[in-house]
Amino acid sequence: MTYKIAFFDTKPYDKTFFDKANDDYGFDIRYYKGHLNENNVVLTQGADAVCIFVNDIANAAIINTLVDNGVKLLALRSAGFNNVDLKAAAGKLPIVRVPAYSPYAVAEYALALMLSLNRKIHRAYWRTRDGNFSLHGLMGFDMHGKTVGIIGTGKIARILIQILKSFGMNILAYDIYPDAKIVEELQFTYTSLSDLYHHSDIISLHCPLTDQTRHMINEDSISAMKDNVMIINTGRGQLIRTEDLIEGLKNKKIGAAGLDVYEEEGPYFYEDKSDKIIDDDTLARLLSFNNVIVTSHQGFFTKEALKNIAETTLKNIQDFAAGKPLENEIKNESNE
Repeated sequence: MTYKIAFFDTKPYDKTFFDKANDDYGFDIRYYKGHLNENNVVLTQGADAVCIFVNDIANAAIINTLVDNGVKLLALRSAGFNNVDLKAAAGKLPIVRVPAYSPYAVAEYALALMLSLNRKIHRAYWRTRDGNFSLHGLMGFDMHGKTVGIIGTGKIARILIQILKSFGMNILAYDIYPDAKIVEELQFTYTSLSDLYHHSDIISLHCPLTDQTRHMINEDSISAMKDNVMIINTGRGQLIRTEDLIEGLKNKKIGAAGLDVYEEEGPYFYEDKSDKIIDDDTLARLLSFNNVIVTSHQGFFTKEALKNIAETTLKNIQDFAAGKPLENEIKNESNE
């Protein structure tokens, strides 16, 4: 019997890449546009596996309903899983994910945010469209010789470090699990968070969201940073306490911010809200700063990444259906 997959939060590009990858598997994929939630979880009846993305909800109530509906596997097509209640799923519903789809995509995107903010490319683009070719207010700085602080040194961060080293930048890094091997290979310096804050001209976040890292960028950490620091976040929105970020922008402590994530992004990101008023006052305030770039969690969004996401997700499901060991199963209770 054909394995049935209920696929939530479907976008046109998801269907394109998953349909192509499914040529090799032959699953019965039922695509639904809505986010998985308590109102539509009934759609999972009769499904063997459920596939979700970062803004779908998999709390205890939904997980219990999935199990009651006969769902045997929850397959995340993302690396992060902070939207899943792992304790509720333990012993009842196996969970798999895509731990790495294209670290190059996210690393390159972090660089793009740095360059765009530094050289005011976003502002210059709109000016010239209006016939304004003046340079006033567009001055940047040479990135060569500046210091970048990298928080978290996983696969994405390591690629970014390689790229930034080629710019002639000095790299400071912090990780709760420092890796001596990559220090020797990439030639950077591990240091304390306080030292990283104090010396970095640019800070880029590449750590997972855990109880320890939630709101790690806050009033206290911002006050320890250099004046006019640039902050880049391509990780998780809740790494930053947004109200404190805004205060830092207002008092000029923070010179620029590039945010591909936002702590309350669920109702907005990946959706077209252009015909509606943004009723999230904090997000609206962020969008009002000309030294802030907010994008819709698109750092991963390359052809290569989407191909890898589809192939890895379907292989995870195939391995489960065949009773094989699950290489990408989430077994712990922390988002590491």
